[in-house]
Amino acid sequence: MNKTATIQARIDPSVKNKAQRILNKLNISMSEAISLFLTQVSLTKGIPFEIKIPNELTEETLRKSENGEELHEVSDVNQLLEELKS
Repeated sequence: MNKTATIQARIDPSVKNKAQRILNKLNISMSEAISLFLTQVSLTKGIPFEIKIPNELTEETLRKSENGEELHEVSDVNQLLEELKS
């Protein structure tokens, strides 16, 4: 496929840096990731994931999580799995 189109976008630098670190671990370039996303948009004829405005409970839970409030901690995966079973 002939790749000659250019896209320019303004992105928050911290978002770009976080994404770049993840993509580096996946051995995927930013251009490849954007191409994958746009290919999925084309194939699915829409955004390839669900986009929703969080309800009040979800929004509050996310805020608390980001602030390190009311977190439940376990010592290891086995403890987590045991708690999930009960």
